[in-house]
Amino acid sequence: MTGIALAPFSAEDYSVRLERAGRAASGAGLAGLLVAPGPDLVWLTGYAPTAVTERLTLLVLAAGREPVLVVPALEAPDAAKAAGASALALREWTDGTDPYAVTAALLDDGGRFGISDNTWALHLLALQQALPGTSYASLTEALPMLRAVKDAAEVELLAAAGAAADAAFEEIRTVRFSGRRESEVAADLAGLLRRFGHSQVDFTIVGSGPNGANPHHEVGDRVIERGDMVVLDFGGLKDGYGSDTTRTVHVGEPTEEERRVHDIVREAQEAGFRAVRPGVSCQEVDRAARAVIDRAGYGEFFIHRTGHGIGVTTHEPPYMIEGEEQPLVPGMCFSVEPGIYLPGRFGVRIEDIVTVTGDGGRRLNDTTREMVIVD
Repeated sequence: MTGIALAPFSAEDYSVRLERAGRAASGAGLAGLLVAPGPDLVWLTGYAPTAVTERLTLLVLAAGREPVLVVPALEAPDAAKAAGASALALREWTDGTDPYAVTAALLDDGGRFGISDNTWALHLLALQQALPGTSYASLTEALPMLRAVKDAAEVELLAAAGAAADAAFEEIRTVRFSGRRESEVAADLAGLLRRFGHSQVDFTIVGSGPNGANPHHEVGDRVIERGDMVVLDFGGLKDGYGSDTTRTVHVGEPTEEERRVHDIVREAQEAGFRAVRPGVSCQEVDRAARAVIDRAGYGEFFIHRTGHGIGVTTHEPPYMIEGEEQPLVPGMCFSVEPGIYLPGRFGVRIEDIVTVTGDGGRRLNDTTREMVIVD
């Protein structure tokens, strides 16, 4: 978690989140939650250790008990400075003692606990040995919507991150593409994200020509040529909250087919956005975008889900995919990013982050979705 910039929330905000998590755990039939360093711990407490090591750090939310952060003694001073520390009790342990015995004393043997997905196996296995009657479920399985509904402050932080990514796009569209390597343009994008306030750059995909037909293309040394379609997908964290946007540009004048494919994807993205409203299932957003591409005869070339949630990480629940019946709720934030990928030729993707409002959706990215011509 090194390098994460934490959002400016108060102790009261973190107290509310801890209470919300406790209620959600009880509602799911869990005896409590165990949260290791990672995005869930940041969201619940504001604490991100500067380094994650083999020493156990674990937030214990057990039913009917005060939240406790089990923490190595040498890291306790930093933990005590976290914005949410006043809502917790700190339980220190020192080298040479057993941190799992300290943790086990806070848990009911025989209980079923939700445990954060990035908890080290080392720690989980030791807890199971200390309390053989306990069982565990990953938070993604047990409470997939725990962080999915954002409050107003979180939405505005996501909006600010989106605006920063938009500013980066407005700048990158003015640079020269032809004759330069993908890696050079990707470096420009990363620098722009940082210039506009990102503390962490998670990805800068630059997929030119046939590389654009790979949705998760790893930036390489291919030289971008005139006549190339170029997929630009980039994002990261600003003030602890994520950005993720995609625009597809063209180097020089596109062909009629390239314009048509881009227009189809733009129409699909608009259809997905217009499907967003409270009570609609996640899969309906996917269906709305996919229907446009299917009708145009390119259905087999739309090869991924329509969207994913975003918050303190750039990918999290909910997911806009067939089979996901979770209804949309005001405050949910996620991408809408249909695409068409023609193997060996080119790809097109258009992506905005969208938040659910009381009566529809609000885009958190505002750059043009029309075809952009670059040099």
